[in-house]
Amino acid sequence: MAAVDLREVGGGRCLISGIISPEVPRSVYRASDGYLLQYRHWAAAGVPPRARIVALHGIQSHSGWYTYSSRRLAEAGYEVYFLDRRGSGLNSRDRGHALHSERLINDVVQFLRHCDWRREHPTATVPTVLLGVSWGGKLAAVTALRHPQRFQAVALLYPGFFSKVRPRWFDLWKLRWIEAIGWGLGRVPIPLNDPALFTDDADWQEFIRRDELALQTVTVSFLLANAQLTEFLQRTTAQFPVPSLLMLAGRDEIIDNTATRACYERIAGDRGTIREYPQARHTLEFEPDRETFIEDLIRWLNATFPPPAIPLHNR
Repeated sequence: MAAVDLREVGGGRCLISGIISPEVPRSVYRASDGYLLQYRHWAAAGVPPRARIVALHGIQSHSGWYTYSSRRLAEAGYEVYFLDRRGSGLNSRDRGHALHSERLINDVVQFLRHCDWRREHPTATVPTVLLGVSWGGKLAAVTALRHPQRFQAVALLYPGFFSKVRPRWFDLWKLRWIEAIGWGLGRVPIPLNDPALFTDDADWQEFIRRDELALQTVTVSFLLANAQLTEFLQRTTAQFPVPSLLMLAGRDEIIDNTATRACYERIAGDRGTIREYPQARHTLEFEPDRETFIEDLIRWLNATFPPPAIPLHNR
């Protein structure tokens, strides 16, 4: 593992030399409320791409954490659009804030329309995969269940359906009361200040500790939006009508794997696939053998979107 090297990379500092890609194209799209959201884009090696992947990051992370796997997916023929959530990562306005869960869901759906508009191969029929990492897996799952016609597959990497430390009903009541009296912008620390929760690797822990783009606090309104997403997953009877994948880290101290697996099995129907990595910590991207999960992800994508058959007269 390379030593930590302070440098400007993709808009953030304190990234690890030789681990994070030196420069990734960044773009911006305007949400319906006028908010400008930045995202990173990796063009597929194939023309046209086998599928388009729209990716969502975790509560504290941002798209810059996942440049290696995104590049590998692009090399495998998949176009990747990795959105930084409003108030997170490259988006400095209203840090850690979302008015409600509908705003977060709408951001994703509107981003899909933006990707349709800027598609590099407009004449090709390219399927869309919604990929969610950690907390982004919760948002991805709810969005895919609410808008099933928009996606042809769903990939959930150690999704934050249910955390090991959950708010009690009284905590949620207090948050609703605080918002009701006009303090929805009040800030609450994200209880993930120990990088060891994400990875055992000392260099990656240092990266997390010194990442200036990582989110440290969220607003009361954001916490209530999160609770709305959780409640939807707990109550919904909907299922994904498309193939889906769940990846879990066996030594995850952030996510409740048992509750997450049970929820996934309920919403995945008979087209779900589960992969678990018994020795892995939460962030598979930061594992020493991350190629294992990346190869598994690419293998699942290839099986879900096989290349078109070559006509006999062209062989």
